[in-house]
Amino acid sequence: MMRDDLCFLSAAELADCYRAGSFSPVEVTRALLARIEAVNPKVNAYNLVDADSALRDAQASQARWKVGKPLSPIDGVPASIKDIILTKGWPTLRGSKTVDPNQPWTEDAPVTARLREAGCVIVGKTTSPEFGWKGVTDSPLTGITRNPWNLDTTPGGSSGGASAQVAADLGPLAVGTDGGGSIRIPAGFTGIVGLKPSFGRVPAAPLSPFGTVAHLGPMTRTVRDAALMLREMAKPDARDWFALPYSNLDYAAALAGGVKGLKIAYSPALGFAKVDPEIAAAVDAAAKQMAALGAIVEQVDPGFADPVDIFHTHWFAGAYNALLNLPKEKFALLDPGLAKTFERGAAITMKQYLEASNARGKLGVQMKQFHETYDLLLTPSLAVLAFKAGRLAPEDMGDAYWTAWTPFSYPFNLTQQPAISVPCGFSKSGLPIGLQLVGPMHRDDLVLRAAAAYEAATDWHRKRPGL
Repeated sequence: MMRDDLCFLSAAELADCYRAGSFSPVEVTRALLARIEAVNPKVNAYNLVDADSALRDAQASQARWKVGKPLSPIDGVPASIKDIILTKGWPTLRGSKTVDPNQPWTEDAPVTARLREAGCVIVGKTTSPEFGWKGVTDSPLTGITRNPWNLDTTPGGSSGGASAQVAADLGPLAVGTDGGGSIRIPAGFTGIVGLKPSFGRVPAAPLSPFGTVAHLGPMTRTVRDAALMLREMAKPDARDWFALPYSNLDYAAALAGGVKGLKIAYSPALGFAKVDPEIAAAVDAAAKQMAALGAIVEQVDPGFADPVDIFHTHWFAGAYNALLNLPKEKFALLDPGLAKTFERGAAITMKQYLEASNARGKLGVQMKQFHETYDLLLTPSLAVLAFKAGRLAPEDMGDAYWTAWTPFSYPFNLTQQPAISVPCGFSKSGLPIGLQLVGPMHRDDLVLRAAAAYEAATDWHRKRPGL
């Protein structure tokens, strides 16, 4: 097998090869490091790569596989951590010049610790916009991250480095965060799988400054890999008092069963969004594919008005919280858009915040009642195709805030439901299109199962950008 061919394999395929002795975690890691060296300068997915540490992880994994005692089904599989998540021994700079790298970095966040315990080869850290504040990935510290399908376009954000990594075959597993779509947006733009689990499913510490809209989840090439990764990420950690009770569910085993008999609500625009025609056509075809697989698909909207004002109140307040204690002299170093978001957060009153919290609760109740009738909700992942890198919004939207083109993502951060983006087509210009499936709270297994059924019936996830 050629060197790059090892980089194209999924986590599940790698584990099968380790088990059979076809090749080792060390061989895979060396091949991957060589590909990162060649390709990463084009996409800027990683802002930190530690080859020595990765090879030590790989050697330890190789010894375990040799005696038939892997720590998990993803032992020896390369993975990355988004650079807003603590990683022991490496700085967590959050895409910001305001963070001093010269300080003790002595703690792993829960998700980092779980992947180490699973035996993953942690290769490095992936780029993020400053403090993860927007739906594209560029920052004053790390510059512009680019979409492997078209280097002139954005991979989305804020987990854009993670999505560019996976799409460019620079590692099959990546940890992302999602406070308003930051896993699903880049997954949709780059043609990969991105799961925002139920809030609390994956323990977080410290809690995001953006509060209870923020989730952590897997970003992968396949749904099975996301399921394998979620099982490890969801293991308990006492540092998160919001964490859900631990369930030792084998998400990969739960993928079987298909969608036959499931009642799926298909909402092309949620009743208020304006969607690119090519996206609308691809998602409509995906809905028909679900019906062909045996699901009962009905075109219906959930029935809520655009909750963007509710989300903005939470998001702007979160930005204010993130920067509240930043020394005044450092504000000049910030991304100007983040500085403006902070100012908007500073103007929010307690009354406004409480009103938004109450409205958020009503939205959550409405979706719980909606799922008494429908097992799943099917929508586009995004309203637009990937646009020019370095911009906050498509050119025809002018200076619009990033939420103007992400109407399908932030509502389900407010409701905290599990939601996944999977590839469902390409535009005429060759840009990926994503399908979103939203499930009832705590039914991550159902969302993964339906996504796996769709993936198995199509081949969109098998396509690769021509880097």
